[in-house]
Amino acid sequence: MSNKFNIFYGDHPSQFGVLRLPESSEQSPVIVLIHGGFWQSKYNLEENTSIAEDLTRRGYATWNIEYRRIGEELEGWKSIFNDVVDAINHLSIIKESYHIDLSNVIVMGHSAGGHLALWVASRINTSKTDDVFNELAIPIQKVLSLAGVTDLKKMWEIHEQKGIKSPVAALLGGAPKEVPNRYKITSPIELLPFDVEQVLIHGELDRHVPVELSKKYYQSALEKGDKVKLVVLPDIEHFKVIDPTSSAWDIVVESI
Repeated sequence: MSNKFNIFYGDHPSQFGVLRLPESSEQSPVIVLIHGGFWQSKYNLEENTSIAEDLTRRGYATWNIEYRRIGEELEGWKSIFNDVVDAINHLSIIKESYHIDLSNVIVMGHSAGGHLALWVASRINTSKTDDVFNELAIPIQKVLSLAGVTDLKKMWEIHEQKGIKSPVAALLGGAPKEVPNRYKITSPIELLPFDVEQVLIHGELDRHVPVELSKKYYQSALEKGDKVKLVVLPDIEHFKVIDPTSSAWDIVVESI
Protein backbone atom coordinates (compact mmCIF):
# COMPACT_ATOMS: atom_id res chain seq x y z
CA MET A 1 0.00 0.00 0.00
CA SER A 2 1.28 3.42 -0.92
CA ASN A 3 1.86 5.88 1.89
CA LYS A 4 1.54 8.88 -0.41
CA PHE A 5 -1.81 10.47 -1.27
CA ASN A 6 -2.72 13.44 -3.47
CA ILE A 7 -5.71 15.07 -1.82
CA PHE A 8 -7.70 18.07 -3.05
CA TYR A 9 -9.02 20.62 -0.55
CA GLY A 10 -10.70 22.80 -3.21
CA ASP A 11 -11.83 22.83 -6.86
CA HIS A 12 -8.87 24.63 -8.42
CA PRO A 13 -6.07 22.38 -9.80
CA SER A 14 -3.63 24.04 -7.36
CA GLN A 15 -5.82 23.43 -4.30
CA PHE A 16 -4.32 20.13 -3.22
CA GLY A 17 -1.69 18.66 -0.95
CA VAL A 18 0.43 15.54 -0.85
CA LEU A 19 -0.03 13.58 2.35
CA ARG A 20 2.71 11.12 3.24
CA LEU A 21 2.29 8.71 6.12
CA PRO A 22 5.07 6.91 7.99
CA GLU A 23 5.21 3.10 8.20
CA SER A 24 4.12 3.09 11.84
CA SER A 25 0.48 2.23 12.47
CA GLU A 26 0.25 4.62 15.39
CA GLN A 27 -1.26 8.09 15.02
CA SER A 28 1.46 10.34 13.69
CA PRO A 29 2.11 13.99 14.48
CA VAL A 30 1.72 16.14 11.37
CA ILE A 31 4.14 18.57 9.76
CA VAL A 32 2.55 20.93 7.25
CA LEU A 33 5.07 22.01 4.60
CA ILE A 34 4.69 25.27 2.66
CA HIS A 35 7.00 25.83 -0.29
CA GLY A 36 8.53 29.11 -1.38
CA GLY A 37 9.25 30.77 -4.72
CA PHE A 38 8.03 34.28 -3.88
CA TRP A 39 4.39 33.13 -4.23
CA GLN A 40 4.84 32.68 -8.00
CA SER A 41 3.25 29.92 -10.07
CA LYS A 42 6.50 28.91 -11.75
CA TYR A 43 7.52 27.32 -8.43
CA ASN A 44 5.59 24.47 -6.87
CA LEU A 45 5.44 21.98 -4.01
CA GLU A 46 8.03 19.70 -5.64
CA GLU A 47 10.56 21.97 -3.91
CA ASN A 48 9.61 20.25 -0.64
CA THR A 49 9.40 16.65 -1.90
CA SER A 50 12.81 15.53 -0.64
CA ILE A 51 12.31 16.99 2.85
CA ALA A 52 8.77 15.57 3.00
CA GLU A 53 10.16 12.10 2.25
CA ASP A 54 12.92 12.55 4.81
CA LEU A 55 10.53 13.66 7.58
CA THR A 56 8.10 10.85 6.79
CA ARG A 57 10.93 8.33 7.13
CA ARG A 58 11.56 9.84 10.56
CA GLY A 59 8.01 9.04 11.66
CA TYR A 60 6.07 12.22 10.86
CA ALA A 61 3.02 12.51 8.66
CA THR A 62 3.74 15.31 6.18
CA TRP A 63 1.16 17.45 4.42
CA ASN A 64 3.00 19.23 1.61
CA ILE A 65 0.54 21.81 0.38
CA GLU A 66 0.07 23.54 -2.93
CA TYR A 67 -1.81 26.80 -3.21
CA ARG A 68 -2.91 29.16 -5.97
CA ARG A 69 -0.02 31.45 -6.81
CA ILE A 70 0.75 34.69 -8.63
CA GLY A 71 0.29 33.98 -12.33
CA GLU A 72 -2.72 31.72 -11.78
CA GLU A 73 -6.39 32.61 -11.69
CA LEU A 74 -6.97 34.18 -8.28
CA GLU A 75 -10.16 35.49 -6.72
CA GLY A 76 -8.51 38.66 -5.49
CA TRP A 77 -5.41 39.15 -3.38
CA LYS A 78 -6.65 37.06 -0.42
CA SER A 79 -6.75 33.79 -2.39
CA ILE A 80 -3.23 32.65 -1.52
CA PHE A 81 -3.76 33.27 2.19
CA ASN A 82 -7.14 31.57 2.28
CA ASP A 83 -5.77 28.56 0.40
CA VAL A 84 -3.17 28.01 3.11
CA VAL A 85 -5.84 28.19 5.83
CA ASP A 86 -8.16 25.87 3.89
CA ALA A 87 -5.39 23.36 3.20
CA ILE A 88 -4.56 23.14 6.91
CA ASN A 89 -8.23 22.99 7.93
CA HIS A 90 -8.71 20.11 5.49
CA LEU A 91 -6.67 17.92 7.83
CA SER A 92 -9.68 17.72 10.13
CA ILE A 93 -11.76 16.29 7.28
CA ILE A 94 -9.22 13.56 6.46
CA LYS A 95 -7.91 12.78 9.96
CA GLU A 96 -10.13 9.73 10.55
CA SER A 97 -9.41 8.13 7.17
CA TYR A 98 -5.65 8.61 7.47
CA HIS A 99 -5.24 8.21 11.20
CA ILE A 100 -3.34 11.43 11.88
CA ASP A 101 -2.91 13.21 15.19
CA LEU A 102 -4.01 16.84 15.04
CA SER A 103 -3.11 17.64 18.64
CA ASN A 104 0.49 18.15 17.55
CA VAL A 105 0.61 20.07 14.28
CA ILE A 106 3.81 21.81 13.23
CA VAL A 107 3.88 24.21 10.28
CA MET A 108 7.15 24.64 8.42
CA GLY A 109 7.74 26.95 5.49
CA HIS A 110 10.71 27.93 3.35
CA SER A 111 11.28 31.47 2.01
CA ALA A 112 7.86 32.83 0.93
CA GLY A 113 6.48 29.64 2.50
CA GLY A 114 8.12 30.77 5.75
CA HIS A 115 6.14 33.98 5.44
CA LEU A 116 2.91 32.01 4.98
CA ALA A 117 3.78 29.66 7.86
CA LEU A 118 4.30 32.54 10.29
CA TRP A 119 1.26 34.36 9.00
CA VAL A 120 -1.00 31.33 9.42
CA ALA A 121 0.38 30.71 12.94
CA SER A 122 -0.62 34.26 13.85
CA ARG A 123 -4.23 33.29 13.09
CA ILE A 124 -4.26 31.14 16.24
CA ASN A 125 -4.23 34.27 18.38
CA THR A 126 -7.91 35.20 18.50
CA SER A 127 -7.18 38.91 18.84
CA LYS A 128 -5.64 38.72 15.34
CA THR A 129 -8.56 37.02 13.66
CA ASP A 130 -10.99 39.05 11.64
CA ASP A 131 -13.49 38.52 8.88
CA VAL A 132 -10.94 39.33 6.18
CA PHE A 133 -9.62 35.77 5.89
CA ASN A 134 -11.02 32.28 6.39
CA GLU A 135 -10.83 31.10 9.96
CA LEU A 136 -8.12 28.66 11.01
CA ALA A 137 -9.76 25.74 12.80
CA ILE A 138 -6.69 23.68 13.71
CA PRO A 139 -4.34 24.53 16.56
CA ILE A 140 -0.69 24.95 15.60
CA GLN A 141 1.84 23.89 18.23
CA LYS A 142 4.96 25.23 16.59
CA VAL A 143 6.06 27.05 13.47
CA LEU A 144 9.43 26.84 11.71
CA SER A 145 10.46 29.58 9.33
CA LEU A 146 13.34 28.46 7.10
CA ALA A 147 14.90 31.52 5.47
CA GLY A 148 11.46 33.06 5.78
CA VAL A 149 10.21 36.43 4.56
CA THR A 150 9.32 37.77 8.00
CA ASP A 151 8.77 41.37 6.95
CA LEU A 152 6.92 42.11 3.71
CA LYS A 153 7.55 45.84 3.71
CA LYS A 154 11.29 45.35 4.17
CA MET A 155 11.35 42.68 1.44
CA TRP A 156 9.55 45.05 -0.91
CA GLU A 157 12.12 47.76 -0.12
CA ILE A 158 15.03 45.37 -0.78
CA HIS A 159 13.59 44.48 -4.19
CA GLU A 160 13.03 48.16 -5.00
CA GLN A 161 16.64 48.98 -4.12
CA LYS A 162 17.83 46.19 -6.41
CA GLY A 163 15.58 47.40 -9.20
CA ILE A 164 13.54 44.19 -9.12
CA LYS A 165 9.79 44.32 -9.71
CA SER A 166 8.77 43.05 -6.30
CA PRO A 167 6.62 39.92 -6.06
CA VAL A 168 5.47 41.33 -2.69
CA ALA A 169 3.55 44.03 -4.55
CA ALA A 170 2.12 41.35 -6.86
CA LEU A 171 1.07 39.32 -3.80
CA LEU A 172 -0.72 42.21 -2.09
CA GLY A 173 -1.86 44.17 -5.12
CA GLY A 174 0.29 47.23 -4.52
CA ALA A 175 3.26 48.87 -2.82
CA PRO A 176 3.24 49.59 0.96
CA LYS A 177 2.10 53.19 0.38
CA GLU A 178 -0.77 52.08 -1.85
CA VAL A 179 -2.22 49.30 0.31
CA PRO A 180 -0.75 49.88 3.80
CA ASN A 181 -3.44 47.92 5.59
CA ARG A 182 -2.79 44.77 3.55
CA TYR A 183 0.84 44.85 4.65
CA LYS A 184 -0.28 45.32 8.23
CA ILE A 185 -2.53 42.25 8.28
CA THR A 186 -0.24 39.90 6.33
CA SER A 187 3.33 40.76 7.36
CA PRO A 188 4.44 38.53 10.27
CA ILE A 189 6.50 41.23 11.99
CA GLU A 190 3.38 43.43 12.19
CA LEU A 191 1.32 40.64 13.77
CA LEU A 192 3.47 39.79 16.80
CA PRO A 193 2.97 38.39 19.39
CA PHE A 194 1.40 35.08 18.24
CA ASP A 195 1.55 33.00 21.44
CA VAL A 196 2.86 30.11 19.33
CA GLU A 197 6.37 28.67 19.62
CA GLN A 198 8.49 29.90 16.71
CA VAL A 199 11.86 28.78 15.37
CA LEU A 200 13.65 30.86 12.74
CA ILE A 201 16.48 29.18 10.84
CA HIS A 202 18.43 31.29 8.38
CA GLY A 203 21.72 30.97 6.50
CA GLU A 204 24.26 33.77 6.80
CA LEU A 205 24.97 33.57 3.04
CA ASP A 206 21.35 33.95 1.92
CA ARG A 207 21.22 36.23 -1.12
CA HIS A 208 17.47 35.85 -1.77
CA VAL A 209 16.12 36.69 1.68
CA PRO A 210 18.74 38.47 3.82
CA VAL A 211 19.33 37.00 7.30
CA GLU A 212 18.71 40.51 8.72
CA LEU A 213 14.98 39.95 8.27
CA SER A 214 14.98 37.01 10.68
CA LYS A 215 17.27 38.81 13.14
CA LYS A 216 15.04 41.86 13.30
CA TYR A 217 11.91 39.74 13.60
CA TYR A 218 13.50 37.70 16.39
CA GLN A 219 14.28 40.84 18.41
CA SER A 220 10.76 42.13 17.94
CA ALA A 221 9.20 38.78 18.94
CA LEU A 222 11.38 38.61 22.05
CA GLU A 223 10.43 42.15 23.08
CA LYS A 224 6.76 41.24 22.73
CA GLY A 225 7.17 38.17 24.91
CA ASP A 226 6.81 35.46 22.26
CA LYS A 227 8.53 32.10 22.61
CA VAL A 228 11.00 32.37 19.76
CA LYS A 229 14.37 30.90 18.85
CA LEU A 230 16.76 32.08 16.14
CA VAL A 231 19.40 29.84 14.57
CA VAL A 232 21.79 31.61 12.19
CA LEU A 233 23.88 29.19 10.14
CA PRO A 234 27.27 30.38 8.87
CA ASP A 235 28.29 29.28 5.33
CA ILE A 236 24.70 28.35 4.46
CA GLU A 237 22.78 29.82 1.52
CA HIS A 238 19.07 30.02 0.74
CA PHE A 239 18.35 26.50 -0.50
CA LYS A 240 20.61 24.50 1.83
CA VAL A 241 18.04 24.71 4.64
CA ILE A 242 15.73 22.44 2.63
CA ASP A 243 18.43 20.07 1.38
CA PRO A 244 18.24 16.80 3.36
CA THR A 245 21.90 16.07 2.55
CA SER A 246 23.16 19.33 4.11
CA SER A 247 24.34 19.95 7.67
CA ALA A 248 21.70 22.69 7.86
CA TRP A 249 18.95 20.10 7.53
CA ASP A 250 20.15 18.25 10.66
CA ILE A 251 19.64 21.50 12.60
CA VAL A 252 16.13 21.84 11.17
CA VAL A 253 15.25 18.28 12.23
CA GLU A 254 16.63 18.90 15.74
CA SER A 255 14.49 22.06 15.99
CA ILE A 256 11.33 20.10 15.23
